[in-house]
Amino acid sequence: MSWHLSYHILYLSDIELINTTKMKINKTNAARLLDKAKIAYELIPYEVDENDLSAVHVAASLGENIEQVFKTLVLHGDKSGYFVCVIPGEHEVDLKLAAKASGNKKCELIPVKELLPLTGYIRGGCSPIGMKKHFPTYIHETSQQFPYIYVSAGVRGLQIKIAPEDLIRESRAEICRLFEE
Repeated sequence: MSWHLSYHILYLSDIELINTTKMKINKTNAARLLDKAKIAYELIPYEVDENDLSAVHVAASLGENIEQVFKTLVLHGDKSGYFVCVIPGEHEVDLKLAAKASGNKKCELIPVKELLPLTGYIRGGCSPIGMKKHFPTYIHETSQQFPYIYVSAGVRGLQIKIAPEDLIRESRAEICRLFEE
């Protein structure tokens, strides 16, 4: 099943509306899993800047609060192995807090070159849903402050807008503090 969304093409130089058309969005593995679980969500496309894959850019492209645009990070702990942290886009994960939450003494972010073989996702398109293998997942506690948040749909240029409690349920995540305010 495909989704069809209306969108407007804008020239950024003069912000002039030039066209309205239909855009076909292919379902990602994350979206198919949400459909199977009968979880409500929206697929939201945005323009990719290959020179800026940051969540800050994604939030600006979506016109949303950066605190609601979450990034997915994959880490490796000294005891538990691989695990996933989902945090608001403008923050950095506190490795000590992530280690504590995951039952490790220490942990580190995995190298980017390991991301695709391990998860099936690339940098800038890593979703907490639908990885090749399920890893323990931890979502920062501020996710609960919003009626919805955004996470990657599993490809660059596409976000999932979802209620945090639905994301937590589908990813089997624990809520915890992953950085200091």
